[in-house]
Amino acid sequence: MTNWEEAEVQISELDLLSSMFPGEDEFIVTDQLALAELKCCVENQSSEMPSSKVQFTLNVKPQVPDATMVEFSLFFALPLKYPTILPEITVRSPSLSRSQQIRLNTDLKNYLIRNCSSEPCVLSAREWVKDHALAYIDKETSSSPVVTSSSMETEDAIFTRLWIYSHHIYNKHKRKNIVDWAKELSLSGFCMPGKPGVVCVEGLQSTCEEFWARVRKLTWKRILIRHREDMSLEAGHVEIKKQRKFSSFEEKVFDAHGNRGNHMDLGQLYHFLDERGCADIFQMYFGVEGR
Repeated sequence: MTNWEEAEVQISELDLLSSMFPGEDEFIVTDQLALAELKCCVENQSSEMPSSKVQFTLNVKPQVPDATMVEFSLFFALPLKYPTILPEITVRSPSLSRSQQIRLNTDLKNYLIRNCSSEPCVLSAREWVKDHALAYIDKETSSSPVVTSSSMETEDAIFTRLWIYSHHIYNKHKRKNIVDWAKELSLSGFCMPGKPGVVCVEGLQSTCEEFWARVRKLTWKRILIRHREDMSLEAGHVEIKKQRKFSSFEEKVFDAHGNRGNHMDLGQLYHFLDERGCADIFQMYFGVEGR
């Protein structure tokens, strides 16, 4: 299957999802610009593929016998080679413990590998979750809609690293907010202003998601999560220091140049990432190997 054919399959599947789930809380495309680029590629039969993956969320509410409200969110990112390769899918629910979430996601992936090789599989994934997800929840967990301290500890048992891409980061107030919010939330990482803009934050899952919720509400030409890493903290908060790639959060400027001084030396950025064991991220951002 050619790149253009794969893009056409993606558009057809997304159009189907939009018609099947018209409710605003059922099917949510989180990166409209990536979708627009994909449609442009298909309409013009362009050989130049989009620069980012289409990302969207499907919310599922399985039928529960005792009418307890349980919702599962499926977060999708479609690789440019989808459906030749499987999409990135993460299923989350406040009703799931960390171990339950890991088991559910592992079983879903294994199901798709066995049954949906090189085929569109978004609806298959949704139906599998709808049919099987409740089996992963303990009865005492699903019977209580109240968020308890133990459920908060479960959320905090995940260490997250977000790699955020922006078309540009110039505004001084935005740059100050990014640094201030990261420090307020005890996140480490860095922000590279200019064009393009790069932000990495790492810390507890709940605080990373709070940071992203604040940042995305600002006015941007384009901003998205390019890559996400979630790691279990088996030993609790003591293990956080071992997971961090960065000791603190800071703004990094790499030999700014250009007419407006808004372009950074990407070679220096690559070496900065390489020193911290993150060199593979460079290709995810820019589509070429760093040097």
